[in-house]
Amino acid sequence: MSTTSIPSARPRVKARVSFDRFRAWLVAYAIAPSARLWLVIQLAILHAVIWTFILINLKAAQDVHMDVAEAWGWGQKFLWGYGKHPPLSGWIAGLWFKVFPATDWATYALAMATVSVGMVICWLVSLRVVDPRRAFLVVVMVALYPIFNFKGFKYNPDLLQLVTLPLVVLAYLNAFEKRSWQSGVWLGLAGALALMTKYWVLTMIGAIGLAALIHPERMRFLLSPAPWVAIATMAVAMIPHIIWLADSHFVPLTYAGDTYSIEDAGLVHQLVLGYVLHNAGLLALPAALAALAMALVPPWWTLLLRAPLRIVTRAWARGVNPGVDVSQARNVWIIQIIVAAGPPLGALAFSIYMKTDWGISLFFLVPLALVAIPALRVQSAVLFNIVAIWLVLSVATLVASPWIAAREMAANKDNTATYGARSELARELTQAWHSRFASRWAVVAGTMESIQPMVFYSPDHPVAFIPNEAWSSGLSSLDDVKTYGFIGVFDPTDGRLPAFEKWVSEIAPNAERIVMTTRRFTHGKAGPAMTWNIYIAPPAK
Repeated sequence: MSTTSIPSARPRVKARVSFDRFRAWLVAYAIAPSARLWLVIQLAILHAVIWTFILINLKAAQDVHMDVAEAWGWGQKFLWGYGKHPPLSGWIAGLWFKVFPATDWATYALAMATVSVGMVICWLVSLRVVDPRRAFLVVVMVALYPIFNFKGFKYNPDLLQLVTLPLVVLAYLNAFEKRSWQSGVWLGLAGALALMTKYWVLTMIGAIGLAALIHPERMRFLLSPAPWVAIATMAVAMIPHIIWLADSHFVPLTYAGDTYSIEDAGLVHQLVLGYVLHNAGLLALPAALAALAMALVPPWWTLLLRAPLRIVTRAWARGVNPGVDVSQARNVWIIQIIVAAGPPLGALAFSIYMKTDWGISLFFLVPLALVAIPALRVQSAVLFNIVAIWLVLSVATLVASPWIAAREMAANKDNTATYGARSELARELTQAWHSRFASRWAVVAGTMESIQPMVFYSPDHPVAFIPNEAWSSGLSSLDDVKTYGFIGVFDPTDGRLPAFEKWVSEIAPNAERIVMTTRRFTHGKAGPAMTWNIYIAPPAK
C-alpha cells in the first residue's frame, strides 16, 4: 500500500508569524519611551561597526587621508588652536588615540564613531519636532545619507561638525520651547563647542539666529532670558580661544583668506554649481530610499497591479497631523533653507573658492525637514522597510567591498594622490634617520600633503613643520628644526619645490640630499611608483 507524504504548512506559518512578530517588536521599541533610545544607540553602534569594516576593505590599498593624519598630529599636544582651525577636532583625536593605536583601522573607527554619535543626536533633535515613529524614520534616513557612510571616511573638523552642529540645533529647539535661563546656558555652551570645531559653523549659528527672528513666535523667545544668556555664555566660553587667536595674530583668518579667495568669476560659478549638484545628489539617495520604504507598505503588490498611483498618494493626506510640532518644524525648515541657500550665494557674492566638502555639515536636517511635512503620513510598516533597506545595502556593501576596492585600484592604478606609498616612505625614512644618528626622528618638513603621512605612519611620529606658510600649527618651531634636525620630504613635481629648496639651503646648507622611490603592493597588485626628494639635516651638536 503506497502513501503520499504531504508537506506540512506549519514551518511556513511559523516563519510568517516570527517575521510579523519581529516587525511588531521593532515598531514597538522604536516608539516606547523606555526602549527607543537604546534601540537607536544599538542601530548607531551596528552602523559604526559595519561601516568601519567596509572602510577597512575599501581603503586597504590607500593611506589615511592627510586631514586624518593632521588631526592625529594635533592631538599629540593640546593647544587652544592649531593654526588653521580651532582645537576641538585635535583634542578628540588626541583622546581617541590614547586608547587606540595609530593605525588605519582606528582612524576609520573614529570617523564612524563620530557619525554614529551624530546619528543619535539627530534622533534627539527629531523628537523635538515629530513623534517617535517619524524620528526613527529620520535616523535611518540619516544612516543612508552617504555623508554618514561612504563619504564619512575621513575624520576632520568637517566631519566633527556632524556632532557639534546637531547639538546646537538640539539646544536651540530646547531653548525655543522652554525659554529659561538654564536652556540658554546649554545653548551657549553648544554654540561655543561648535565654534571650537570650525569657524564655518557660523553659517549654522547665523541661520539659527535668523530663524529666531523670522519665526512667528519670535517675541515669546526673544523676550525670554534664553537667547541673551546663550550669547553671554558663548562669549565667556570662547575667551581662552579668543586670547589664543589674538596671540597668533588671527592666523586662521589669514589661512582662510589666502586659501579660499579667488578672482576668476567663471571658476566661482563652476564651483558653486558643482557644490549644489554634488550635495543634491547625495541627499537624493536617502529621500528616494525613504520613498521606496513607504511604497512597499502592504498591500503594495495589489496596488501596483490595480491602482499604481495609490502607492504614492496614500502617504499623503490633508488635515491636522498630531505627529508633527509645526512650531518647531518651522524652525527646522527656516534653518535648513538658510544654510542651503546662504553659502552658495555668499560664494558668488564674495568670490570664494567653494568646496563640496563644506556641505558635509549643513544638510543633516534635510531628512527631518521632509518627514516633518504635516501632510505626510508615516505607517508603522515603513520603519521595518527602511531598516531592512539600510541593513541589506550595508551588508551587501560589506560583502562587495573587497571587489569594489580591487576595481577602483585597477581603474586608478596611476593615481599617486590616492595610492601613493607614503606609509612605506615613512618607515624607510625612520630607518634612515636611526642608521645615521641613532636617535629619534623629531621633525619632518615639507608640504602638508607630503609630510602629514610621515607624522602618522613613522614609529617616531615626528612633528610636522611647514615652511613658507603663515599658518603654523604651533606644534613645532624653527628653533626645533635647528636643534633636532629634520628630514625634508617633497614631491619633485610640486611647483613649490624651488621655494622649499631655497629654505633648506638657508637653514641647513649641508643637508644630505637623496632621491627615494616607493611603491605599495596590495594583494599582489602593484600600486603606482612615487619618487621623492629627501633632505636629511642632522641635529645640532
